[in-house]
Amino acid sequence: MTGRADRWIRRTTIGCVALLALIAATVSYLHMHALVAMHGQPGWIAALTPLSVDGMIVAASTTLLAESRSGSRGGILPWILLAVGSIASLAANVAVAQPTVIGRLIAAWPSFALICSYELLMRHVRRSATSVAASPFTRRPVATRPAPARTEVMAHSGSRRTRRGTGSDLRQQAWQWALENQAVGRPLPSGREIARQYGRHERWGRLVKRAGLAGELAQRIHGG
Repeated sequence: MTGRADRWIRRTTIGCVALLALIAATVSYLHMHALVAMHGQPGWIAALTPLSVDGMIVAASTTLLAESRSGSRGGILPWILLAVGSIASLAANVAVAQPTVIGRLIAAWPSFALICSYELLMRHVRRSATSVAASPFTRRPVATRPAPARTEVMAHSGSRRTRRGTGSDLRQQAWQWALENQAVGRPLPSGREIARQYGRHERWGRLVKRAGLAGELAQRIHGG
């Protein structure tokens, strides 16, 4: 209910502001048309000149609106054109007024009302666009990154062998592996290679190699 009421208020306000801008633009157009005709310009020039002034105001305002919606602050040119067009519109309306304070205020009012009402209209358009963009039903779904797959630990060439047994049994198995590698024409593996093969620290591999070379592990194997 609140959203519907807000939309109704917004649309009513925009309609009233648009109607006010239309009335002010019509009166301002007639004043500028009379001023141009008074200075000897042909009918078609007198009809188009007011449109060029008010059109420049509209073009500058809509450019600022578009830049505001795109997140930009806007360049200096649209602001200059908006200021020049507003001053020209006020000056043209005042020029046709009676040379009294009240007469000039009355003549300047339509142009002033046009500029202000059009700016109000642009503000309502900006707010409407912002509210639509902020609505949770119009937001684009945020792309979610897939969860990273579980990485599997890849074994090196000559992957580590999983050996059962602990303590002296595992040391004997490691020494036996070292002897098997030496038997096929390879040099005796280093302590680091033995330790890496069984997932142990390098010092453990060096101790296995030292014990094996000392004959301790070989005696246990042959004795077992």
